[in-house]
Amino acid sequence: MQPPYNFNAGPAVLPKSVLEEAQRNLLDFNGTGMSILEISHRSKDFEAVVTEAEALAKELLSIPDNYRVLFLQGGASLQFSMVPMNFLAEGRTADYVLTGSWSEKALAEAEKTGSAHVAASGKVAGYKHIPTPAEIALSDDPVYVHITSNNTIYGTQWRDLPAFPGTPIVADMSSDMLSRPVNVADYAVIYAGLQKNAGPAGATMVIIRDDWLERCPKTLPTMLRYDVMAKNNSLYNTPPVFAIYISMLVMRWLKAGGGLGEMAKRNAAKARIVYDAIDGSGGFYVGHAEPGSRSVMNITFRVSDEEKEKEFLALAKAKGFVGLNGHRSVGGVRASTYNALPVEACEALAGLMREFRG
Repeated sequence: MQPPYNFNAGPAVLPKSVLEEAQRNLLDFNGTGMSILEISHRSKDFEAVVTEAEALAKELLSIPDNYRVLFLQGGASLQFSMVPMNFLAEGRTADYVLTGSWSEKALAEAEKTGSAHVAASGKVAGYKHIPTPAEIALSDDPVYVHITSNNTIYGTQWRDLPAFPGTPIVADMSSDMLSRPVNVADYAVIYAGLQKNAGPAGATMVIIRDDWLERCPKTLPTMLRYDVMAKNNSLYNTPPVFAIYISMLVMRWLKAGGGLGEMAKRNAAKARIVYDAIDGSGGFYVGHAEPGSRSVMNITFRVSDEEKEKEFLALAKAKGFVGLNGHRSVGGVRASTYNALPVEACEALAGLMREFRG
């Protein structure tokens, strides 16, 4: 069977070599005679997987020594709650920059815990652009400012990640984690569901500065405390063993491929192929995001005629393209061009777009 062109927004395409390695270990992992799905999370074999996964993340992202890398469950959606529960103390305010649906959800969870201030919002304009520094108005002495680095639904992305001197930054990087270099030292906390660029569904990576681990309230339920998870090396309870293992293999693949600098170049080149097809269509295809805010990870656009848009999506499906329907909340077309998507898929999509336009 010819593999489809997988443009799913997440869970998403994985490297073929990673899947083949996982296949080999599905029946006998590391000579144990047991599947990776069967081994104990307390075994030395799996502890080695977690240790390597953390080491690879630190190497790929050049994470300073005063940070921990945790592998948790619950996705970014649980992090929307855990961050304010651990760090939004009574009498303090957390600031949120709204750039799409997921940052709205993060704000809603923070408001259940304490005081949250909207420092900027692109909602009125349809989330077509990332706020400029001049549009961001922080509150007085916020405990942190929260951003979402890439917006899967609207197809916008911070080109240059912001800095707020004197104010800690918390970032949801779920849809562009490990797709480009990041100066981790600019952040107090980074979190990401790994099911887009770095693994299957089930694992969440949290990068957290050591001094912030000391702030976690002991009154919180144990499973919601970052310090407990760090003390137990992400093994306080049964973790998502298989998801962490696959993510470790993906990070090996990223390292072997030249690291995040090289991956960023490849991703930009893939996205350019599709954006060129949009921009060169004479208005037949209309991109959602403003050019200066366009995402390299999620390319969102409409076909100018609604009926033709339906025809385009039906044709794409018939020709083996998967996952091109826009999010159910906005419709349209969305092409997710994550790390493991080959450049040939973007070339095929651009070709289909030109063919359909005529």
